[in-house]
Amino acid sequence: MGRVVAAAVYSAGKKVSNITLDEGAAWAAKPGHFVWIGLEEPNAHELANLQRQFNLHELAIEDALEKHSRPKLETFGDALFIVTYSPIRHEGKLEFIETHIFAGNGYIITARNGHSASYALVRQRCEARPILLEHGEDFVLYAILDFVIENYQPMGEAIHAEIDELERNVLCSELKEHDIQKLHSLRRDVLRLRRYAGPMVEIGEELQKLSFPFIDKNMRPYFRDVQIHVTRQLEDLTTLADIASQTIEVGVLLEAARQSVVQRKFAAWAAILAFPTAVAGIYGMNFQNMPELAWHYGYFAVLGFITLGCVGLWASFKKSGWL
Repeated sequence: MGRVVAAAVYSAGKKVSNITLDEGAAWAAKPGHFVWIGLEEPNAHELANLQRQFNLHELAIEDALEKHSRPKLETFGDALFIVTYSPIRHEGKLEFIETHIFAGNGYIITARNGHSASYALVRQRCEARPILLEHGEDFVLYAILDFVIENYQPMGEAIHAEIDELERNVLCSELKEHDIQKLHSLRRDVLRLRRYAGPMVEIGEELQKLSFPFIDKNMRPYFRDVQIHVTRQLEDLTTLADIASQTIEVGVLLEAARQSVVQRKFAAWAAILAFPTAVAGIYGMNFQNMPELAWHYGYFAVLGFITLGCVGLWASFKKSGWL
């Protein structure tokens, strides 16, 4: 069973009274009045009730009962049906809450299918601006869309902060598998935010062009403002995706550089150890005609030669930065 979050009638920029769901059509029919109904997870019966009252198109109702893959705007006669998505964090995972908006002459209805940020704040803002609210349904539609876009900004800022922290970790310490997985996860979240925010640009453009009885031409700059906000959000998200990708690339390069240093050290020590091994191998061949084997100081001379050779190699590698 759905829940009626709020239902009220407005006239001349002021709230007239709260109403029940069944009273909406009667108030909407009165000149100079419009109703604003907010629902949470409505069922088919409640949507059918609204369809009878406001003569909503059956295809719009069918769309409202389905899950969609991206925001969209559709027109049905003199009415609009808009699908929007609000991002939320649930148990550390990015999720998107779908909201359906029905807008027509005398009414605006929102149906939220999940627990995203409440639209009560939008209603408070509109009621606090009676001069603009006097425009009616078109101003409320703008306020709702603007609020949806606002929800993307704190989500992007939170992801940006996480990427910055990981970037510092990558620069200051070894690249860990957990850091790579986290960066990939954040990059996917950014791409998903872009996917759901991108179509809002088209919606803003369409609302500037559409000619409906309930949309005043003077409201078109407000819908252009929505389009501008979305464009800025997309630019910020594009930058975030680039930062995440570059952080991964820098981390891989730094890790390769660290491994190269370790490999050079191993190679240097291997060369140093190979020198006494080579000398010992020569005198371990057991040939009889090796005069120095009979020399009284031969053993000490070979040890000195090995020591000098190893020290010389060590100094050479140290100077070249391999040790």
